[in-house]
Amino acid sequence: MYGIPQMLELFKNMFPPDISYLSNITKPMLDTIRMAIVGTFIGAIISIPISMLCANNVIKSTWISVPCRFILNIVRTIPDLLLAAVFVAIFGIGQIPGILAIIILSISIISKLMYESLESIDDGPLEAMTAVGANKLKWITYAVIPQAIAPYMSYVLYAFEINIRAAAVLGLVGAGGIGLYYDQTLGLFQYQKTFTIILVTLIIVVIIDIISTKVREKLV
Repeated sequence: MYGIPQMLELFKNMFPPDISYLSNITKPMLDTIRMAIVGTFIGAIISIPISMLCANNVIKSTWISVPCRFILNIVRTIPDLLLAAVFVAIFGIGQIPGILAIIILSISIISKLMYESLESIDDGPLEAMTAVGANKLKWITYAVIPQAIAPYMSYVLYAFEINIRAAAVLGLVGAGGIGLYYDQTLGLFQYQKTFTIILVTLIIVVIIDIISTKVREKLV
């Protein structure tokens, strides 16, 4: 109960939002969106071979699929803020650490969902391609990809939704984007400016979530 009056005081200090601060956060907000787009795109591309290596019905060797799944599970347990902090220590403050953290986050999300989806595809086309003696490349191109493309695109959009939220806070550890301004305004007790950032971030996230959800509904 001790912290409740302090919380109420904090919320009181946030009102009204400082609308004049919008001009200061437009560019970093766009940087945050770009970080999410680039990170999701690169992560989605890398996820394709990783998910296939993890799928037992595509790569029919437990010597390959089990270690790949094990490594993927380890990566999935690492928080995105910790990844960003590590990359900031390596590359310095900026957007590069944020993009790298989002790439790894995207890989962990899409690969996990995708290899589970691959293992549930119809075996009929796979058996037909095997029966006609198709090589592995043709087997994947004509039997696996047609069945996997719709869920894959859905998972990419889902990962993008998550990455927008993640990118907005990665700046707290120096990974670029709008998060740097969260850290700055909170540190200087400029709560009205902080609330403005929160509102803008919320609006952007809601808009992207709505668009992404509508697109995913058409894909499934």
